[in-house]
Amino acid sequence: MAGIYLHIPFCKQACFYCDFHFSTSLKKKDELISCMQKELIFRKDELQNETIETIYFGGGTPSLLSTEEIQSLLDTIEENFTVIESPEITLEANPDDLSDAVILELAKSPINRLSIGVQSFFEEDLKSMNRAHNANEAKNCLSMATRHFDNITVDLIYGVPKMTNKRWKENLHTLFNFGINHISSYALTVEPKTALDSFIKQGKYPKLEEQVAREHFEILVEETQKQGFVHYEISNFGKPNYFSKHNTSYWQGKKYIGIGPSAHSFNQTHRSWNVSNNAKYIKSLQENVLPNEVEMLTINDQFNEYIMTGLRTIWGVSLSKIENKFGIDFKKRLLKAADKFIQQGLLVIASETKQSVSIDEILKTTSKGAFLADGLASELFILN
Repeated sequence: MAGIYLHIPFCKQACFYCDFHFSTSLKKKDELISCMQKELIFRKDELQNETIETIYFGGGTPSLLSTEEIQSLLDTIEENFTVIESPEITLEANPDDLSDAVILELAKSPINRLSIGVQSFFEEDLKSMNRAHNANEAKNCLSMATRHFDNITVDLIYGVPKMTNKRWKENLHTLFNFGINHISSYALTVEPKTALDSFIKQGKYPKLEEQVAREHFEILVEETQKQGFVHYEISNFGKPNYFSKHNTSYWQGKKYIGIGPSAHSFNQTHRSWNVSNNAKYIKSLQENVLPNEVEMLTINDQFNEYIMTGLRTIWGVSLSKIENKFGIDFKKRLLKAADKFIQQGLLVIASETKQSVSIDEILKTTSKGAFLADGLASELFILN
């Protein structure tokens, strides 16, 4: 099983914190969609022996596309790949794009999962991030979307300056009241060369405080658990049967191809990425050249990739998989490096059981170590 990611590199305006590739000009949209279809055809043999189970429209802001444009890309996938009967098809969307009419159109389309970028239900937060929507638009779109879609995930951002713990709880409970079954929640971070980075350096925006983000994360874990969500990945919370199949495939090391400018692909032994420039992407494909770079992953790269993704999830890192795929020496080095974090209560080795029989040992973060998962993973990497 494999997945296809389609990067739609257009936005109405730039969020201050965003470092993804996008353009606020839609002039080249038709050309770009045509070239994305061409890239799909060029790359159909890359997943020749795989069945497509998930399709994900990310960005950028894919909800800027019409349903006809979305359908044209889905038709190209259907014609050139083997797709399961009912694939998970996700569309990222902003609340200001999801009018009642648009939601009704999407409900009639093959899209069966919406990822809605709310980020906050408070005007002050939305303005500080330069979001294109307001709080009422967020609430109105969720009221309508939940009538027509069962599978919805909502993005929320925590660690925002001046966001008290009380306001963060209000954000969460506002969302819970809509009956949403999946939440993706991320700490506000400062990426180099973003507007947020510049504002902080100029003293126009408060510096971010790790302690605020940590407290918000702990509240997030506690409150979602009370509502029946499973914290299955460091930033993702889903009720049973509502985990993101597409993103889970990333964390479990399945193959996927990324289509569109800046999109990444992974086939377990190689990683590739497309040029992060719309004009260069279009020009290259019009000349029948794939606009990507390819990197062969060394055995150390593959090991580090598994550690990074595994520690972020409830499935952890399988010690038997480490031994079988990478060898006993890798397992010994991992256990040696992990020991001090086990002693500190940040990592634990747990037994995976099936029918009362222990079948594997899993290295995973404790509740205390979850917030530090990425940092812990980097300490376990093999660099030489």
